Amino acid sequence: MGTSDEEIDRLLGKLTPRARALLLNGATTWRTRAEPAVELRELVMSDGPAGVRGEAWDERSTSLLLPSASALAATWDEALVEDLGGLLAAEARRKGVDVLLAPTLNLHRSPLGGRHFECLSEDPELTGRIGAALVRGIQAHGVAATAKHYVANDSETDRLTVDVRVGERALREVYLAPFEAAVAAGVRLVMAGYNAVNGTTMTANALLTDPLKSEWGFDGVVVSDWGAVRGTTGTARAGLDLAMPGPDGPWGEALARAVAEGAVPEPAVDDKARRLLRLAAWLGALGGRDVSRSPVPGRPADSPGAEGAEGVEGADGGAGAGPSSGAEGLPGRGPAHGAKPSGRRPRRAGDGRALARRAVAAGAVLLANKDVLPLDPEHLGTVAVIGAHAARTRTQGGGSAGVFPRGEVSVLDGIRAELRGRARVVHVPGPRPDGPAPPLDPDTCTDPRSGLPGVLLRMLDADGRELYAERRRGGRLLEPRLVPGAHTVEIRARLCPRTGGSWSLGVAGFGRMSLTTDGRTLLEGDFPPSTDDPAVMHVNPPAQYATADLTAGRDTLLVARRELAPGTGRATVLVAAPPAPDVTASLAEAVRAAGAADAAVVVVGTTEHGESEGYDRTDLALGATQDALVRAVAAANPRTVAVVNSGGPVELPWREQAGAVLLAWFPGQEGGGGLADVLFGHAEPGGRLPTTWPAVLADAPVTRTRPDGGRLDYDEGLHLGHRGWLRHHRTPAYWFGHGLGYTTWRYEELTVPPVTRAGDGLTVRVRVRNTGARAGREVVQVYLARPASALDRPARWLAGYAAVRARPGETVTATVRVPARALRHWSVAEHAWRTEAGPCRVLAGRSAGDVPLAAEVEVVPTASA
Repeated sequence: MGTSDEEIDRLLGKLTPRARALLLNGATTWRTRAEPAVELRELVMSDGPAGVRGEAWDERSTSLLLPSASALAATWDEALVEDLGGLLAAEARRKGVDVLLAPTLNLHRSPLGGRHFECLSEDPELTGRIGAALVRGIQAHGVAATAKHYVANDSETDRLTVDVRVGERALREVYLAPFEAAVAAGVRLVMAGYNAVNGTTMTANALLTDPLKSEWGFDGVVVSDWGAVRGTTGTARAGLDLAMPGPDGPWGEALARAVAEGAVPEPAVDDKARRLLRLAAWLGALGGRDVSRSPVPGRPADSPGAEGAEGVEGADGGAGAGPSSGAEGLPGRGPAHGAKPSGRRPRRAGDGRALARRAVAAGAVLLANKDVLPLDPEHLGTVAVIGAHAARTRTQGGGSAGVFPRGEVSVLDGIRAELRGRARVVHVPGPRPDGPAPPLDPDTCTDPRSGLPGVLLRMLDADGRELYAERRRGGRLLEPRLVPGAHTVEIRARLCPRTGGSWSLGVAGFGRMSLTTDGRTLLEGDFPPSTDDPAVMHVNPPAQYATADLTAGRDTLLVARRELAPGTGRATVLVAAPPAPDVTASLAEAVRAAGAADAAVVVVGTTEHGESEGYDRTDLALGATQDALVRAVAAANPRTVAVVNSGGPVELPWREQAGAVLLAWFPGQEGGGGLADVLFGHAEPGGRLPTTWPAVLADAPVTRTRPDGGRLDYDEGLHLGHRGWLRHHRTPAYWFGHGLGYTTWRYEELTVPPVTRAGDGLTVRVRVRNTGARAGREVVQVYLARPASALDRPARWLAGYAAVRARPGETVTATVRVPARALRHWSVAEHAWRTEAGPCRVLAGRSAGDVPLAAEVEVVPTASA
């Protein structure tokens, strides 16, 4: 079947106005409606962007977990990010997913943003380029990408209701710019956010039409964020095309009635339905061309996902198993007519792990180095690996983007694998980081019925009779299977304490809940929801805690129950934490280990309590105990490498004391292996900061994330990120673009054309020399400045970049293409793009704060500029 507009219109003509309206509402949480009249199957959607979860929250349905989005932007490597997008596409197709809800193109406006790990950077140019690369990589294999959350959805506080007030120029030049780049890259969907902009909720905002559909020519589908549609006619009259989730909501039958009554024009609904059919045609889901819903050969569609490398989808409540991956790609899901495949095959699972490991090193940012890194295994007898994050490295951020990885390699695992048979590795956990008790995991508990690692999940009726039971791998059960008559979710686990003393035990969820130990009630009560934020309701419900004295080596039976009540979801989490070790003793043990070692690696980082969807941070501190740990270890051993395990900026008050500081981000499942490659010199730390890092929060020019009276004013205008630091003449701990490698560079010459015409770009050439003893890669960054401008301008702004490689002593020239958009500005008076004539300074260097080369180009006017 063709995908011409004429063919789409012919199919549309087969549908009644009511049928067209009903198409525009989700059928389930993750699926659109099928329509037999035009042989349209359901389209399946899944969260991203670091992995593809599929339709079910089930730890048995595992996913390949890549580094966080902030780590991907830190690579400044579009080719690598395209390849990683291809990995995500292969995962999506393996799980039967058509639409991946990624990339997130919101900006790191304030370092306090709780979801910044899922966003790319503070800069519109870098975000646009890396986001477009991810779109190209995903869609090259016939999976649709989604640019989200359109627009100015840059913080989490009151995110469902906040009204962002932002000037027209800043909106155009800064916040809309990455979405414009995604549309230019061919993105198939754009997601409208929860927030309002300048007084109108985004799902009903005129920005969905202009500039998105009119000026930019976006011909794809505008989908709502989940639950963001709060009315029928206003949103239907706007540029929104698809309301998710379903089947309930303000569209559906209500929209069909509104069309029949004339409250919503038929042509508006026709355009929305046409866009949905066009997307389905691109995906091969229209006209009976697709048979991708078949289960994995040899596995029943309703069986739980396989544990292990392939992590097959199909656990209870899900979509059924998707097609398996193999050397020849994925059966039944060839690129749809109209797709633009890259010619590259989707990678095997093993290839995916290798690429994910390479991405870890490519995004790792070496912030400081006193000739400590790389470590030489030949000169190491003992290495001390210190910190709780070393053994339980945080691989991903919290919230709806979370997946269950196939297997996680911690920093400790990676170092042990590297030094096995060559040096002794000693691990000391140090003081416990601040944060909530973690969910039970298979290492600490057993299912009391089978005796196997894990917990027993039971669904009970109102009289307490068992309706359903199964063993699950851990205590975090976000979607326990619903069965007819289910009244109560119960989690039973036999806890095997290795440490005696006062344990912190708890149950997370909403509604009537209780927790017992060996039949003794620890807590019981009714805990109603305090928010309707879906990330809190369904992914990260609050826990209620109690304490119990437990004896080491003596098992105790934990039973957590929560009643299922309307509006409370069904997520149930059983958590437990042993007594916190004495801080003084823990620090002393860490100091002894570090002092006796040839080198020390201390790993510190954030917790889910600090960085997660649903709320912003209140500070950037890692906590007094973690800071004390780094200081103590660095004082005991000058060859101390501090590894920072966070998704966004944190304060590093000890950064001058450590021998080296390496930013690991949330590195994904292969984090430990990739970081070991960097620590021991097999790979260069390739990352450059995508966001400016303050020394202390108070220095940051933009910190406010909390609305005032429901409004959040973007008073800084164009001046966020490094632009704000430059405007206020402040010096951060580390500038945007900063990052060291294992060699050194000298910037020797900058060449620019003397004149460029308004509306044209320009080519900048930067000659650099590798002055170190090792081959390396340098990210050459080009900034522009207009000091004589009549307009409000940033002191300088990123205009382009290019990476070069050179051997020791070698000179190489980076060719950086500065696009015309970098020279233009939005005229509020004319509501149009204009380019100011006159002199323009071009600067080149290693970061926004280190630009040793400068030249000038004259911008001459043209009739159209």
